[in-house]
Amino acid sequence: MSSIPKTTKAWTVHGTNGFDSLKFNESVPIPEVSDYEVLVKFHAASLNYRDIIIPKGKYPFALADNIVPGSDGAGEVISVGPKVTRFKRGAKVVTLFNQGHLGGSLNPQTYATGLGGRPRRHAPPVRHLQRKRPGRDAGLAQLARSLDALLRRAHGMERAGTGGVSTFAVQFAKAAGAKVIATTSSAKKAEVLRKLGADEVINYKEVAAWGEKAKSLTAGGEGVDHIIEVGGSTTMAQSLKAIKIDGVISIIGFLGGDGEKEPSFLEALIKLCTVRGILVGNRIQFEEMNRAIEINKIKPVVDEKVFALEELKEAYQYMWDQKHFGKLTIKIE
Repeated sequence: MSSIPKTTKAWTVHGTNGFDSLKFNESVPIPEVSDYEVLVKFHAASLNYRDIIIPKGKYPFALADNIVPGSDGAGEVISVGPKVTRFKRGAKVVTLFNQGHLGGSLNPQTYATGLGGRPRRHAPPVRHLQRKRPGRDAGLAQLARSLDALLRRAHGMERAGTGGVSTFAVQFAKAAGAKVIATTSSAKKAEVLRKLGADEVINYKEVAAWGEKAKSLTAGGEGVDHIIEVGGSTTMAQSLKAIKIDGVISIIGFLGGDGEKEPSFLEALIKLCTVRGILVGNRIQFEEMNRAIEINKIKPVVDEKVFALEELKEAYQYMWDQKHFGKLTIKIE
């Protein structure tokens, strides 16, 4: 058994001066693993839009200074506390975003345990864009066995046509048996979305009224049952045109920024639909998702370019410039 390391490399965010706010630390002490903690050696992480807007000062929620960035990662348990029962040494694990959200609905207490940006008094024990870190075993889930090879290789599987949330939405919707209508900005991206299973793809640069177009592609022209809204205020008006009576619009992002006048609440009433904000699920849902990934043989779409841990600034810039396809990954080991 190899000795447990005493230090690790880690990134932190200091201030909101752009990507120069990212600081790399060559040697950060690793705290002792307590009774209910495990020590995880991270092999890979992936970036979210949230990660890259935090150092730019564009994140609309409360933040702490000197945070360890990142929320999605996978690695191997290399040490366990004496009272840990969920994992053994050698287990392949992935991080839970809200570390305290084990089941049921999110509440202020469990919301405050999110990775990569919460105020210091709510800082979770598992940190992310660093090589090794102890944390409570409750904030981890078993990695789907079908993804283990992807983790070991840590390289792109296929060039994708849009961001990680959108490509996953296509894959999960098809696995659930839905007819999928996707939007994108180019013919090349449309081709990849069709390979992922999209039944219809609308180029929103060519079809400005894409909401009405999407509605026309549904059975009887009644509209779309469920919309995953990643654009925010810049696309909400079109989503309201596409949605059916009693449909659901789930807002998961604001990639389009906040430069547009948003539709009013009255328009949701007029359309007789539900508009809701969503974040991430709890650990039970996470584990169920991982089983669905394995059963349906879903392979995440990962950009072919993989950055080293030391190249995090370059990775942030690459994603900010929208050069990525699917999930952008950081190889940590």
